[in-house]
Amino acid sequence: MRLAYLVTEYPAVSHTFIRREIRALESLGVQVFRYSVRRQRGALVDPDDVEESRRTRVILDEPLWAFLRASERLSLREPLRFARALGAASRLGFRSDRGLLYHAAYFLEACLLCEWMREERIEHLHAHFGTNSAMVALLAHLLGGPSFSFTVHGPDEFDRPIGLKLGEKIAHASFVVAISNFGKSQLLRWARPEDWGKVRVIRCGLEPEDLECPPTPVPEVPRFVSVGRLAPQKGQLLLVEAIGILHKEGVEVELVLVGEGEMRKKLEEAIKRWGLEGRVHLPGALPGSGVRKAIIGSRAFVLSSFAEGLPVVLMEAMALGRPVIATFVGGIPELVAPGRSGWLVPAGSASALASAMKEALTTPAPILSIMGLAGREAVLANHDVRRTAQSLLYSFEEAIRSSKSG
Repeated sequence: MRLAYLVTEYPAVSHTFIRREIRALESLGVQVFRYSVRRQRGALVDPDDVEESRRTRVILDEPLWAFLRASERLSLREPLRFARALGAASRLGFRSDRGLLYHAAYFLEACLLCEWMREERIEHLHAHFGTNSAMVALLAHLLGGPSFSFTVHGPDEFDRPIGLKLGEKIAHASFVVAISNFGKSQLLRWARPEDWGKVRVIRCGLEPEDLECPPTPVPEVPRFVSVGRLAPQKGQLLLVEAIGILHKEGVEVELVLVGEGEMRKKLEEAIKRWGLEGRVHLPGALPGSGVRKAIIGSRAFVLSSFAEGLPVVLMEAMALGRPVIATFVGGIPELVAPGRSGWLVPAGSASALASAMKEALTTPAPILSIMGLAGREAVLANHDVRRTAQSLLYSFEEAIRSSKSG
């Protein structure tokens, strides 16, 4: 099978799960071609991401004449299909969240991608995220490219489903992947009932080395760790406030916020305002080995997001045998069992976060280790990338068979 993956920006620090998925498919004998709309912003810290970057073909790295030449070739080769696809781009751009000009760009990107896939004899195209990568995949399909599918992670797609034309994308796709039952429910809201059968739940997975690494006992330290992009929707300012609340109560506590992003300055200001220098640390983005070390060195993993799909880093922490404190949003309740593998708290409440962290600090480490093992079992049961890749492979094979018979 000759399969193509398309992502808006690949590889990126937060896209480790895509790399795992691609490599798991390759281990099953699938030949995967990597395409990215644009080159990643910022330096790559993980050697595996550097290697993926070398293997990825970037659409916007090409000069303007390459897009125009691809467009001209397609218009001459299949003028009717070209005209229909151009009309669809105009219609989809009208009243979208990006407008006609962006959709004209997506159309040209799709033209070039079509030429690349024709050269590489691609049998099916899979996009990650239901945003512009899925739109480029849809237009490439209308231009005569292969069948396509896409994975929706959320929460961004669920915030603007009409502007993103999610229903249209689902209608044209062979199938659509949701990473949780919550995600599936949100897609069904915007899909035609006749398209509901296209939406299937295939969860993100971890690699064997992540799952087979023996968990270590929870250490007797008052340290929590949180990993994620430093962004408003991740709610890290509330985590700093929660640590401030505990500090005022005289509780010995420490927090490590791993990640980088636009909220760094505000977080630094909040740390200073609460007098938490030396208690809240911002080490920046870390490679996979650094993230694992930080998680293993913590009492519990904490996530304060206002909206999520189902964060892979939560699975990674649970696989390492750490209990988790997370907000009750998105697909998280499908993974975290309150009282068994961690705590679920209402999003937006610093006091609720502080209360859960205080409970984790007063719970004996051996009990926390038992909670961590319960979480690890949940991850082992549902998030092995070898099984999730097999489910994807079946779906790809079905889409290719249907495309050839149709």
